[in-house]
Amino acid sequence: MFRKIWMAATAAILVCMGASAAPLEAYGMLPTLTNMPLSPDGASIAYVRPYKEKRVVIAQNVSTKAVLGIIDATNRKVRDLQWADNHTLIITTSVTTRPNGFIGNKQEYYMAQTFDVATKEQRALMDHISGISGIEDVEVMNVVAGVPQARIIDGHTVLFVRGIYFPSNKGCYGLFRIDLTTGSTRMISRPRDTHTEDWTINSHGDIVAMSGYWEDTQHWKLFVYRDEQKIQLLDLPASIEQPEVEGLNEDETALIVATPDADGTLTYQQYSLKDGKASPWAHADVDFGNVITELGTGRVVGGTRVSDIHDYVYFDAHADKMWRSVKGAFKGATDVDLESWSDDHTKVLAHVFGAEYGEGFFYVDMIQHKAIPFGAAYSDINEVAPERWIEYKAADGRGLHAYLTVPIGQEAAKNLPLIVLPHGGPHSRDEPGFDWMSQALAARGYVVLQPQFRGSSGFGMELLSAGFGEFGKKMQTDLSDGVRALAAQGLIDPKRVCIAGASYGGYAALAGATLDTGVYRCAVSIAGISDLRGLLRFWNWPRGSDDRNQRFWDRFLGVTDYDDPKLKDISPIKHIDKVTIPILLIHGKDDTVVNFDQSDDMADELKDAKKPYEFVVLKGEDHWLSKSETRLQMLQAMVKFLETHNPPNPPAEAPVAATK
Repeated sequence: MFRKIWMAATAAILVCMGASAAPLEAYGMLPTLTNMPLSPDGASIAYVRPYKEKRVVIAQNVSTKAVLGIIDATNRKVRDLQWADNHTLIITTSVTTRPNGFIGNKQEYYMAQTFDVATKEQRALMDHISGISGIEDVEVMNVVAGVPQARIIDGHTVLFVRGIYFPSNKGCYGLFRIDLTTGSTRMISRPRDTHTEDWTINSHGDIVAMSGYWEDTQHWKLFVYRDEQKIQLLDLPASIEQPEVEGLNEDETALIVATPDADGTLTYQQYSLKDGKASPWAHADVDFGNVITELGTGRVVGGTRVSDIHDYVYFDAHADKMWRSVKGAFKGATDVDLESWSDDHTKVLAHVFGAEYGEGFFYVDMIQHKAIPFGAAYSDINEVAPERWIEYKAADGRGLHAYLTVPIGQEAAKNLPLIVLPHGGPHSRDEPGFDWMSQALAARGYVVLQPQFRGSSGFGMELLSAGFGEFGKKMQTDLSDGVRALAAQGLIDPKRVCIAGASYGGYAALAGATLDTGVYRCAVSIAGISDLRGLLRFWNWPRGSDDRNQRFWDRFLGVTDYDDPKLKDISPIKHIDKVTIPILLIHGKDDTVVNFDQSDDMADELKDAKKPYEFVVLKGEDHWLSKSETRLQMLQAMVKFLETHNPPNPPAEAPVAATK
């Protein structure tokens, strides 16, 4: 449908393509375009981009290109953008700080504001609320806990916001109702305990359910509101995984609840709001990984497919047909991702990736049958390396998958250098489509392997649970088994392999230098874990505040608590004597997930043992590399290190001197 229009537009974009690789700045800086929601009517779009040495949020009319507003976000990290209505933008940001009056480690605190594109008015949410009736006796924190939910009620745009208040000096979640039309704010749910964590709001703005975790019994409880009475509906054990209210059914008469079985597999049930009775959910057997909940109503309308590519299934036949049509229009693309669409599904923003297409966003008008290029996430990158989905076997026979990125024009080459790039988590996965780090490395001549090792999520419970107790063991050898598989094919040179990664991937890099040795010639750890006991203590400060996190990691690590001596066996910092390859450590000073000491202490141990290492400190950077300057600093340091210790092309051999 859109093929000819698309190809003509793509040709115009690609005329400037050259044979040389884009500079590292093109990959290392934050994206040119990101966070791109369409307004409910599809007429406007919002996005984050650099602008005059700043980073800003821009609202723009799609047809006329007229800028509706520019909001400076230079000193904030934009985490979410959404439209509350056709003219009101909700901007959720975060900062890394330790607020006045609080003790303990720095944390990531989230705030939200609205911007009216018609009046240009900005309003900070959860600010100046001390005068609200009924809460003068408690302190309310000026942060949000999660993304605000918008509803249109009697013609008013109303936001429902989880906030934090302090009855008896204890932090509790409360639910706030902010009417953007009248400007009024009030607290509509004020539980005086620390158990309640979430609320379900219907399209009319009514609280229909609330849920939370009771640590003393390790149970999850669900309450529904019926005739203005709070009634307990479920009380289920939840020692690690806990049930979750996914949303409401199509007519909002029942809750859709995902309940984990003993092995962690999710079972979807439908619970009537009228009488609390459970019944099978009509869509429970649809093959999807996570549900899609409609922003303006709270209804569950579809799900994401478990696949090597982005895909979705919608329960409404019209919406599903629309998505299939958009996806089918970009034939030959490696991946087509649905970034956003209008409420009637006739205006679509798609993110398209593939060797034939490059990488970019397209505004698709389903009525006029047009696909209009909007821009690229990385505007200075004109060529992308091909990415494919491969399968290989681990040493124990388990079938594993991975994303493989090969330098442009080198698909048939042999004995290429390889970088193994494991993802973070480990209960996570690599996403299909454009990956800035693997593309940057491929542009420098490296094959990049991104294994979806056991313990990865997004591919079913069986693969995830296969990683339990295998931290630093089979989870680690799954990576080196991928190296051996590629070497057996002749694609890569097994003597020219390095490993690099961030967070858990950083741990895997250090483990490749200490626990699974002899495979790699260098290792790059970005915000990596070196001392598991120290990390568990850091996460569980103060001890006993919430033991779900501790139990979750005990399961992955195969230990009973953070004093378990078995942690020494899988902590790279305890095996410095086995290091024979150079190591690059990179860590942000403001990391609130993996504390900076993990790399700092590892550097001290490597120095004392006279092992080859480098240490790059990213000042003011968090765990997610949220700043352009330090993200680029990281990429430049990593590439320089890799090219030094694993050159993409081996230097020519020196001529042999003639002998007499």
